[in-house]
Amino acid sequence: MMREGKHMSEDEHKAGPARDFVGYGETPPHPQWPGDARIAINFALNIEEGSEYSPLDGDPKTDTALTEGEGMDTGIAGRDLTAESMYEYGSRVGIWRVLRLFEERGLPFTAFACAVALERNEELARRLRAADVDICCHGHRWEKHWLLDREEERRHIRLAIESLKKTVGRAPEGWCCRYGPSANTRELLAEQPEISYDSDAYNDELPYWVKVGGKTQLIVPYSLVTNDCKLVPRGLQTADEFFALLADAFDQLYEEGETAPKLLNIGLHPRMVGHPGRARGLARFLDHVRKHERVWVARRADIAAHWRNRFPPHVTG
Repeated sequence: MMREGKHMSEDEHKAGPARDFVGYGETPPHPQWPGDARIAINFALNIEEGSEYSPLDGDPKTDTALTEGEGMDTGIAGRDLTAESMYEYGSRVGIWRVLRLFEERGLPFTAFACAVALERNEELARRLRAADVDICCHGHRWEKHWLLDREEERRHIRLAIESLKKTVGRAPEGWCCRYGPSANTRELLAEQPEISYDSDAYNDELPYWVKVGGKTQLIVPYSLVTNDCKLVPRGLQTADEFFALLADAFDQLYEEGETAPKLLNIGLHPRMVGHPGRARGLARFLDHVRKHERVWVARRADIAAHWRNRFPPHVTG
């Protein structure tokens, strides 16, 4: 259940990873992307529809995040049938349009999948099971981890991993929470043998290693900038604006990539970019990418594997 407004103890506030304001500094390592690529790109297709907060699942109100009604004060305390239908658009229509765009161009992506969302969409689960798609778990439900106590969160993580094994036939390689982690998330993920990296960080353009207890954990950072969350009401309004945001980011990193290649993360949501007037912006960007040489469009698991092989923790940790 949703438990907004939980009060954390002073010890809980102090827990969690230490802060690092320096990172790689002025001279980050050359990532040695395959094919001498000047840029690596990962498309993260967020599959959340059916896992959002809902009174049907015991929550006090309907989730409206990343819908056309986000931020509207409707006064609806229980089920918001309009918001529900906006989520359903993503799983009924938007997801298939986005999948076609990638399939037609032969480009890979990573499924940022919520476990319950795939439990409730068997057709999509079968599609992912049959495809060469890697899974970065996006939660059991699309829950806010910082509202869970440590044992609840550990249980939710295991439930999600076991659920995905059943629906798509394989465990997730990585993890990325809704918006961000709790103070306990990184330690709990380090306990899971299936999880080889986590993406609950927004602080770099290259992977890096961190110490978690007595272990090292690979971090593959994510982004909320080159992300269709910018298409919410009062955000970007047109496909051209969305294309410009993505293309400018690509062009900047491609230019820098002659000497210092980086990773460009692009986050997508079927109920947002899956609408026809927005999908054209994504399609134009995919075609823009394909016009360039020395570009590595990669699954997130492949990026993580590359970093482990080229930059093991004793080198960069």
